[in-house]
Amino acid sequence: MRPRNRGVFVIIATVLFYNFVFATPSTQIWIPSTDVQGFGVIHLGWDSYIKTKQDTVNHGFEGSVTNGGITVGVLPFKKLGLEIGIDYRDIGANAGSRAGSNHLYPLYFNAKLGVPEDAFFKFQPAIAVGSFDLGTKTSGAILTNNNVTYGLIAKNIWKIGRISAGYYQGNDNLLYNASTGKKDASGVLLSWDRTITEISDKFWLAVDYMGAKNGYGALSFGGAYYITPDASFIIGYDIFNDDKTYKPTATVQVDINLPAVQDWFKKAEKK
Repeated sequence: MRPRNRGVFVIIATVLFYNFVFATPSTQIWIPSTDVQGFGVIHLGWDSYIKTKQDTVNHGFEGSVTNGGITVGVLPFKKLGLEIGIDYRDIGANAGSRAGSNHLYPLYFNAKLGVPEDAFFKFQPAIAVGSFDLGTKTSGAILTNNNVTYGLIAKNIWKIGRISAGYYQGNDNLLYNASTGKKDASGVLLSWDRTITEISDKFWLAVDYMGAKNGYGALSFGGAYYITPDASFIIGYDIFNDDKTYKPTATVQVDINLPAVQDWFKKAEKK
């Protein structure tokens, strides 16, 4: 539905829960989507994730997580897109020592290469491959290189909406099931999203799922509303697969495109 990516020659991500990092390329509510920013489109995104249940281990609420980023589409092709971006993540003071790595190394990168639906033949699904949470600290006691890579396909099906499916793999030295202590670095990606034209062309709903019981695995749902064609906000909710370790979050996400910059790119391309 909506490209939400960040970058130009680099990409950085920003949503850390405990010692896990989530850098955001174009997404649904939580997982990546097959959407890719158009050539020259600069996208600004600001996401907030707020814990809604008490952490019984630390006897309090985890600090809120905010993620600000910029994404840019860098390929001038209709049948192939590439977005790259950079994000900055901040965690509230109540997050405690587990947020220490994020405060020291708050920058992360991501990128996505994608082909839109019907680009090469009729009924062809959209296809995307990418990476996120490419952290800047790869050695020592503190590590942020979760380095999640993924592949997705998606297809709009009549009035049902768009169905997406894929798979991801992260750094198995960092991603694990906190309850068992075992590595748990990969899982399925599934989503449904649809513009609810029966109500308004400005209203969009989505449900997505990320497998595994690491810090990424979650069921998320929510809706977006377009204030203008280039500005929208999302309100959603995330329920983690390991609900003993990761408490649910409410999320508010604001997305803004800068069309004037896109027009400048187009004029430069013609010259």
